[in-house]
Amino acid sequence: MTVQSLLPVSLALLLVLPLAAIAHDDATAIPARTSIAPAARPAVEAVTKFSTALQGGDLKQVAELLADDVLILESGGAERSRAHYLSGHATRDAAFLKSAHVQVKQRTAHAAGDFAWVATESELHASKNGKPITLMSSETMVLRRNAYGWRIVHIHWSSRPKQ
Repeated sequence: MTVQSLLPVSLALLLVLPLAAIAHDDATAIPARTSIAPAARPAVEAVTKFSTALQGGDLKQVAELLADDVLILESGGAERSRAHYLSGHATRDAAFLKSAHVQVKQRTAHAAGDFAWVATESELHASKNGKPITLMSSETMVLRRNAYGWRIVHIHWSSRPKQ
């Protein structure tokens, strides 16, 4: 697989990471290691809502959770606004994630004032071109609290094939 072919996969993977801990009741879906500061719990809930909405194809909810000026970095590329992300990439991510299984391995979150960050490491099982793939993924989301709640202002996604 080339880096270019993994771009949509790695973005999609990182968006759904928080979803796995909430979407399944089995013990394997709960992160093996978590360190979530109490003040960061509402920000983690926003990240989970974002991931759930993306996997479910609810781009209206995705849009509501992203700041207008969100900066999304992945595999050397950048999307510099909510409109840019929603203009195509979000649709491809949602399509990929629709049938993916994500297992969160570790999550850390902290908050200070109106800012929070949530870091998640997970394993994603999906298919690409009809072949099963397993990816290890890392995601960092930075959120800012405003009058409407927590909004994502920055996302950094990276992934690699599992060895």
